[in-house]
Amino acid sequence: MKGDRVEVVVDTGDGTRTYEVAATRAGRRVEVRTGRGVVEVSEVTRTGTAVRTARFMASRVVALVEHPADTSQLH
Repeated sequence: MKGDRVEVVVDTGDGTRTYEVAATRAGRRVEVRTGRGVVEVSEVTRTGTAVRTARFMASRVVALVEHPADTSQLH
């Protein structure tokens, strides 16, 4: 849902760099997949279509932090 976001901290060799993927519109969500040495973070629509995807080498990922949307304000 809008407000979901994932931060990915990647080792660049001479430090780290942080990337963020967020659900930018209502009805979208952020999904994380890992496999074959790759971490994929995608913003996905309700129907499951990926709007944008970021791919990182799993061996370079230092941290992956998921921030769910604040649903307490919806009630």
